[in-house]
Amino acid sequence: MLRSLGVVLGKDTKAERVFDSLYPSFLEVSYHKPSEYVEKYWHKYQAQAEKSNSLNGKIFEYILATLCVREGLLPLYLEAKVAFVPNVEYDLMLYSKERGPICLSAKTTLRERYKQADLESIALKYVHRKALSYLITLSVDEAKSVQQKIKSGDVIGLDDVIVATSSQFDDLVASLKEYKLEEPPTVQVIQSTQVVTQAKLASIL
Repeated sequence: MLRSLGVVLGKDTKAERVFDSLYPSFLEVSYHKPSEYVEKYWHKYQAQAEKSNSLNGKIFEYILATLCVREGLLPLYLEAKVAFVPNVEYDLMLYSKERGPICLSAKTTLRERYKQADLESIALKYVHRKALSYLITLSVDEAKSVQQKIKSGDVIGLDDVIVATSSQFDDLVASLKEYKLEEPPTVQVIQSTQVVTQAKLASIL
């Protein structure tokens, strides 16, 4: 199902197989709030014997992506590149009429990786001034630490760091539903009402 939706592309991957083995269908997993969906999936995954840091990250991304599908947060872009923001690939991204890009960076644990997410957010906001950028994690203590850095001004690109199994995450999902989500506009690199062309030159010669 992940492949049919475009969440997974290319070759069959271990992460895809592991995610598919957790439940017969993510569309049928029952939950009352978004954080419960994440907790239920992550707990089931943690009970598996096969785990690694890279696998953890991918499974977490798939959990968040499928939650977006369940919550109607579409269109959703994965491993997204943004025009005029070079050399950055964003984990999950939405586009809203009101704010433009909304980035969801997924990190199971943070350590120093929050710095990368912050730099990527700064790069995004340099081009799209009203963009929003959220770092989603599973680490409560690390999230608190980075939240303090946001308040003190040491982290300036991220709007917030949110634990995916908390009520704060439920509030984030509810707030995202308030935006009008749509496909991003086609970028016309140069716009002008005064264009000199070869055809115009030829017409007066």
